[in-house]
Formats: sequence, structure tokens, C-alpha cells
Amino acid sequence: MPKAASTVLCVRDGDAGLEVYLIRRVKGMPFAGGMTAYPGGGVDPRDIDADFEWVGPGPSFWADAFACDEKLAKALVAAAVRETFEEVGVLLATEPGGEVFDVSSDEWEAERVALVNREHSLSELLQRRGLVLRADLVAPWAHWITPEAEPRRYDTRFFLMKVPEGVHPREIHGEYDLAEWVGVHDAIAQADAGERTMMPPTIFTLRDLSKFETTDEALAAAPPRPITPIQPTLVRHEGTNYVQMPDGSLMRPAIRID
Repeated sequence: MPKAASTVLCVRDGDAGLEVYLIRRVKGMPFAGGMTAYPGGGVDPRDIDADFEWVGPGPSFWADAFACDEKLAKALVAAAVRETFEEVGVLLATEPGGEVFDVSSDEWEAERVALVNREHSLSELLQRRGLVLRADLVAPWAHWITPEAEPRRYDTRFFLMKVPEGVHPREIHGEYDLAEWVGVHDAIAQADAGERTMMPPTIFTLRDLSKFETTDEALAAAPPRPITPIQPTLVRHEGTNYVQMPDGSLMRPAIRID
């Protein structure tokens, strides 16, 4: 069975249009090493058992969106928030009625490191700090399942998040060696030119984002519920391995073949 996972597309409005925060995973990682991707990762047991205050669409909304039960839906949202904090230093949580705030101080960096090291859970952190999770700041975007032939498989739900004003994702080395804001159209052009290697879900979700001029337009166009999962297959064509999409189109493992 593929492992449940959450991935977050952090977006903002830039001078040249819609921008997305991309990271490049270190080459030695067992999955997607060297690939340009979004922040995210597998659902942790601590996410499944999470107990915290919640603002925004409830678990039933996310269960409908991602075609799963409410327990998993809540865990997926918790994982999205946790991974975004762990990997790029953005915490989608506030005081009741408050705004998302910057968490780049030494005090909050210690909290982030403790979360990465599993010294406490996201639920424990939010409870101790008197914070509520802001599910209203993300939208369901896509659902991808790793091909069956892959040795390491994930059942990944993608979330779209407009990064709040005054909050800045930051480069935190560990699982990746590069992080930066990139225009959506520039990222696609770089992937097509072979300058960035990407897994199919990354390039496809970028192409989806390229249809919109602003973050608000993208959020308003979040797919209808439930989101149809996409599960490619691996095929061999003329001596080369390809990823075959459900529509029959072929992609190289990292770069799209047009």
C-alpha cells in the first residue's frame, strides 16, 4: 500500500505573475533525490492522533475533497501544516482570531527543530502555544499516486496555499539544498529545457497553476470535490522507460516529453 502524504504548493503574487516556492531535494534521498519539488512528506503517526483547535473547513470537507475517511483527512491537513513548518519555516497557525505570524526567531527555530526531531508533536506544540490550526488558508488541489511498479510509493494529496503577507518561507538545509521563489512559467520553461528535473506531479501541477494570473484566481479555481486521483504507469517504449499518464501521453521519469 502506498504511504499517505501531503504536499503544499506555496504561492504568491510576484512582479511577473504567479510565483511558487520550490525546493531541490538532496541527491542522496531515497525518493525524488535531486528533484525540484514542493515542501511535503509522509503522514506521521503523530498526525493521525493529532488533537488541536481548528479554523476553516472541517475534516468532512477534506474527506470529501480527497475521497478518504475523516480521520485520514484530518491527518493529511496536519501533515501539510507540519511539513510546511519543518521544511520552509511557515506555520499555518494563529492565536484565536489572529493572523499568521513570522516564526523565524531563535525561539521558534528551536520549536521547529524539536518538531523535526520528534521531541514533540504538532498537536502538542499548538496546544502549548495556545494556537489554532488554520485550515482556511489552504485549498485542495490535486491527488497523485505513485505508479505500482515503483519500489517506494506515496498516495499524495496536494494543497494550495497563498503565503500570508509578512510571512516568508526560508531555506532550511537538510532534506534539500536549494529553495527559492520561481515564476510558474519560468519553472515550466526550465523543466522543459532540462534545467530542473521534476517528477510528473510537479510539472503537471505547475502547468495547472500556469492557467492563472494571480493567487486568488488559482484558489477560486480549486478543483471540484472529490478530486480525481491520478496514477500513472511505467512503460517501456522503443528501449526507453517512460511514465504513461492516464490519457495515454508519455513522460520521461523526470522531464515531460511533448
